[in-house]
Amino acid sequence: FMSRRLKCDCYFLYYPQGSEIPIHTDQVSGGRHYRLNIMLKKARKGGNFVCEDPLFKKWRVTLFRPDASPHAVTRIEDGYRLMLSIGWVRH
Repeated sequence: FMSRRLKCDCYFLYYPQGSEIPIHTDQVSGGRHYRLNIMLKKARKGGNFVCEDPLFKKWRVTLFRPDASPHAVTRIEDGYRLMLSIGWVRH
């Protein structure tokens, strides 16, 4: 789901075995980008979310600024990862 009017989105993200996401930032124009990630299914090995400066991180929940904090997902060695990711932009 994505709403341009509300400047928010919501995704279910599936990461299969062998996948990874290199360190990066997600640029937006005209505001500050926030993202709330909720881990629904952890990989048996690997698939760790790495973020340099999360605003909140506890158990399987991470709130961070993807436009300001470099972040990545380590290579999934065994199993898969399932994530609920909700993002929005504040002006």
